[in-house]
Amino acid sequence: EVQLVESGGGLVRAGGSLRLSCTASGFDFDDYAVGWFRQAPGKEREGISCIGGLDSSLYYADSVKGRFTMSRDNAKNTLYLQVNSLNAEDTAVYYCAADFVCRPAILRVGMSYWGKGTLVTVSP
Repeated sequence: EVQLVESGGGLVRAGGSLRLSCTASGFDFDDYAVGWFRQAPGKEREGISCIGGLDSSLYYADSVKGRFTMSRDNAKNTLYLQVNSLNAEDTAVYYCAADFVCRPAILRVGMSYWGKGTLVTVSP
């Protein structure tokens, strides 16, 4: 059974930082691409980033470049997202996801497997 579980969300003041985590199970984590998405209240889902499994593909959405950093620890089956310089527009439920490949288009289309999300709320 494929499972992705996010953690690390919470309430943070504007300008603050968080590190989100996603622990994976039920599939060969090393071989899969993984990524982060978010959905703000009343808005469509937005792709943030993805990183490849068998290759070194790495893509970020323009809106988060320079502020968000993604990494993976295959030994721990864990994906991370360091989020810095947060502002009100970053308030959203953040989801991790997995698929076979990481391509720029996947940030629009989405991935095959999804976690349930973790809420990040940025206060003024």
